[in-house]
Amino acid sequence: MSKKIYLSFHNSFFDSIIKRKRIEILKIIKSEIKKIYIKTCLDIGTTSDFRNKSSNFIIKNLKGYQKYFSISDQKIIDIFFTKSLKKSITAPIKPSIMKKFKSDLVLSSATIEHVGSRKNQLKMFKNISLLTKKIFIITTPNKSYPIDFHTKLPLLHFFPDYIYRKILKILRFDFFSEEKNLNLLSFDDIKFIIEKLKLEKSFHIKIKFIKLLFLKSNFIIIGRKKN
Repeated sequence: MSKKIYLSFHNSFFDSIIKRKRIEILKIIKSEIKKIYIKTCLDIGTTSDFRNKSSNFIIKNLKGYQKYFSISDQKIIDIFFTKSLKKSITAPIKPSIMKKFKSDLVLSSATIEHVGSRKNQLKMFKNISLLTKKIFIITTPNKSYPIDFHTKLPLLHFFPDYIYRKILKILRFDFFSEEKNLNLLSFDDIKFIIEKLKLEKSFHIKIKFIKLLFLKSNFIIIGRKKN
């Protein structure tokens, strides 16, 4: 088998797995919001890539609501969204933005691992909580899963961070070797963020997961606003 054919098979194999995982996550999200009256949905971290069917898969499969908003560090030009804002989700949220974009449902799918440092991840969680009227849902891969689905490499992310990033550089994964582009979270990391921000004072928090080969591959963090 040539290298080109192998890489094509390798990528299509992992892409098919990722698609199945998205469908599983979507089912869980729908079950969590089915009894909540939702008019407005805000997607955090929307991608401007509309060529692939997987692009913005979850938000675009939550249909039937009145308005769909987007906040992303990319420019989003898509009639699906009523309003879009090009802005970093780790930057402070001004009252004017709050007024325009605060929504019943705030969704962020596989974005928080791409905003950089733990400090930035804390800022993102805080901003999502401020923009949420009724429920937020954040999905992210599990750092403790043996394969990282960004690089498709096994076990390397179990090394201490500085060693892991050096190895990625050697293997020419320059983009993912930088913390600002990839910073995976474990269950303990998520719990730390929730406790640090004292989110449980304002939200009923649940952390669900989906499995791949009997191991937890992705987390789904659900925050339902307390009355």
